[in-house]
Parts: sequence; C-alpha cells; structure tokens
Amino acid sequence: MTETQNTEYKEIWRDEYLEWVAGFANADGGVLYIGKDDAGKTVGLARTKKLMEDIPNKIRNILGITADVSLLDDGGLGSFTSCILPVRLSKSAYMTTR
Repeated sequence: MTETQNTEYKEIWRDEYLEWVAGFANADGGVLYIGKDDAGKTVGLARTKKLMEDIPNKIRNILGITADVSLLDDGGLGSFTSCILPVRLSKSAYMTTR
C-alpha cells in the first residue's frame, strides 16, 4: 500500500507529526501509520506501550481532538496506527504553543 492524501507512513514518532494529525482532522480524515517506512513495510517500533498512551494524550491535549489508536501485530515487530477522523466542529483543529 502506498502513501496517499489520507495515508501517511512514519518510521518513528515525532511531535511535529501533530501537524499531520491536524491536517487530516481538518480535511477528509486519514490514517497515520507509525513504525512503517515510506513503502508501507513494517520496520518495527520501540516502546509501543508508552507511545500508545502518549500519542493519544498529546493529540487530545494539544489539538483538542481524539484519535483511535490500534496496535498492529506485523510478525512481532510492533507498529501501530493512529486513525484520525474528520473533525466536524465549529472550529478547526490547530497546534497551540505553550
């Protein structure tokens, strides 16, 4: 599976990817795969349990939206998806600085 307007692959998590999450939320939604290379191949991910807790909290605390997060078992390598659905609120999701 290749990257599309609504599908993005990232090998590791960086907080700057919250901008992708906001973009997905303000458009038609999308899926951000963490632990996959640009071709969609699972490369594995360290600390999946911690990331599974941290990322949804960051999305909620910084963007004010919620995202479904699912762990994928790709041969024990550990990767997960963050499914961002379109936000249909009176205001857009955006990054806030603290």
